Amino acid sequence: MIFVDSALKKRSESGHPLRVGVVGCGFLGSALIKQIIERVDGMEISCIATRTPEKAVELLRSLKSGPRDYAEPSNLVELNQSILDGKLVVTSDPMFMCKVEGIEVILDASGSIETGAKIALECIDSRKHLVLINAELDATIGPLLHYKASQKGLVFTGTDGDQPGSQINLFRFVRASGLTPLVCGNIKGLQDHYRTPKTQESFAKEWGQNPTMVTSFADGTKISFEQALVANATGFRVSQRGMIGMQFQGHVDELTEKYDISMLEASGGIVDYVVGPKPGPGVYVVAKEIDPDRQHYLKYFKMGNGPLYSFYTPYHLCHLEAPITAARAALLGDPAIKPIAGPVVDVIAVAKRNLQKGDRLDGIGGFTAYGVCENSTKVREENLLPIGLSHGCLIEQDVSIDSPISWADVSIPNNSLIKKLWDEQNDLFFAEK
Repeated sequence: MIFVDSALKKRSESGHPLRVGVVGCGFLGSALIKQIIERVDGMEISCIATRTPEKAVELLRSLKSGPRDYAEPSNLVELNQSILDGKLVVTSDPMFMCKVEGIEVILDASGSIETGAKIALECIDSRKHLVLINAELDATIGPLLHYKASQKGLVFTGTDGDQPGSQINLFRFVRASGLTPLVCGNIKGLQDHYRTPKTQESFAKEWGQNPTMVTSFADGTKISFEQALVANATGFRVSQRGMIGMQFQGHVDELTEKYDISMLEASGGIVDYVVGPKPGPGVYVVAKEIDPDRQHYLKYFKMGNGPLYSFYTPYHLCHLEAPITAARAALLGDPAIKPIAGPVVDVIAVAKRNLQKGDRLDGIGGFTAYGVCENSTKVREENLLPIGLSHGCLIEQDVSIDSPISWADVSIPNNSLIKKLWDEQNDLFFAEK
């Protein structure tokens, strides 16, 4: 938040607030829209793109700050003019929003990989900065999208407030303080690979969320996507397929006694998660310091004896912090989290039950597969199927429960944009030079 609040204050005082567009009006998108309209000075939403425009209209009428006027233009020319006239536009076509003049940043809260890929490509073509609240897309083809965006001088970034962005903020702080980060970790309260939309139905209903999305939180797929993003942004890897993922009921600070420093040093750093510690939820970084003088001061600051030290953030406030990311991107050119190069860790599909020839995979948060992290070199050596590309794939030979699914086990849907982009990413980063 340092510098960002001052930069937004200047835009507010200038009378030219930062104009953004939001894709999605679901659980997260709705909260994000309210946050920007009601609480963020120096920023305004010019356009909301959603499959259900009536939901966006209802939200705009129910704002605590009072109903907002809006326009629903039928074509790009009308949409452009409405925004130039200072109106908030609601549309069912996110491509219109990406093309419109005046909008500087798009925030994608759609939660869709295939649609998200189309939005990302259109943003890049139309020279818009892109904030992805879409870890599934980012972890699957984020390195390619970042490369394409950087070629045009655009910021492509994940968001503050989501666990990956929170980890990278903490990682940057620790590294800037002179320590050597060796673990970037995520704190979870539950991990059960066999959860399904059926088991998560009542929880999803209680919180007004999608059962499929909630299932991806519970079955470990979501955290795998999140840690893959952190790996791609740091160069850290996983120490084993699926990460260590220890069950631990103590305090996060005690994790310094649970990790083998020799293993961490040999690996060059790992991404991981832990289930059950306090405080939670949140994120942590375990870092190394071996200099006796610096250890002396760290002990004085109540950080322990070393050589491993614990740093943590006991919260992540996604929609509250996402506007900060938009401002960082447009006003400071600073991404919250981005890949440093090609993929380092991918998320592969693992059978959630015994799969038989003729079964069709139902993708992320479904009944057929869960996702786990694996180092990208091994994914390609073993020809493993990324779960981000699994939706609609037909099983061609039986796969037993808890077995990774390979490309040889499936046939893929025709005309898949995400598969085309996955192949392009492989050609860019893994083809022999």
